[in-house]
Amino acid sequence: MWVFDATPLIYLAKVDRLALVQQLDVSCTIPERVYAEVVETGLDQGYPDARRIERSVDADRFAIESVEATPLLSRLQENSNLSDADVAVLAYADAHNGVAVMDETYGRDVAAAEGITTRGTAYLVLKLASQGALSVDEARTVIDAMIDEGWYCAPDVYAKIIQKLDSMAD
Repeated sequence: MWVFDATPLIYLAKVDRLALVQQLDVSCTIPERVYAEVVETGLDQGYPDARRIERSVDADRFAIESVEATPLLSRLQENSNLSDADVAVLAYADAHNGVAVMDETYGRDVAAAEGITTRGTAYLVLKLASQGALSVDEARTVIDAMIDEGWYCAPDVYAKIIQKLDSMAD
């Protein structure tokens, strides 16, 4: 199970590529708190990507799930450096042996300390390219389009992504 945080959802929606998650071989979940942040608040503020995410949920690409109270949830809620959405993603992934799909370094560091597996948006795109669900050119277009929309990717990480894509093309 992949448990999605806000950033991967928002940027895949901005480039209209949320349908890619259907190519994954696991279920995809959005905690209620993340849904409230990206869809409900996003629609109120007029963001087109919020409507795309809502439509993907309506098309059963994602399940919306509540996060049950656990000791980890309580502990993470005390961390003022984590958003409520980050806390929900990590707690849900931990409780259901899922993978937290998040891009923020701090959240990924906390996940590592708690033994929660994380993957980022770039990993998802590379995985789909390696499985043939996306061509190498399409994968690069998705990455470049997300950057054009404001997705942050450090230059050294971008170079590694391109190197990985180039190796798949050979």
